[in-house]
Amino acid sequence: MTECTQESFAFPPCQHRHVEAQFAGGDITSDGGVLLLQQVDQRLGLSRAVADVLDDSRRQASCRNDRLSLLRQRLYGLALGYEDFNDLQRLRNELALQTAGKRDDVARV
Repeated sequence: MTECTQESFAFPPCQHRHVEAQFAGGDITSDGGVLLLQQVDQRLGLSRAVADVLDDSRRQASCRNDRLSLLRQRLYGLALGYEDFNDLQRLRNELALQTAGKRDDVARV
């Protein structure tokens, strides 16, 4: 009998983090679909195109996050069902969202 079930598949790495989808446990999230969304977005360049036409009147020297990162955070959150980001403190430590945003520097709690 042929085994046709793929046990795991890899995503592009995120800075120092190895990203792999598998079904054996470990760090588990119900928001893993954001990694697929991020790959499609990166390939099509939709969020980058939108960020390029938006005006950012903030004082750039005081900004920790660029316009593209903020836009992606909002778009990916909406796609995952987080309509108003009331859970932002919890979401900032969510590994899948950190990885989709290409960040691995936020301390987990």
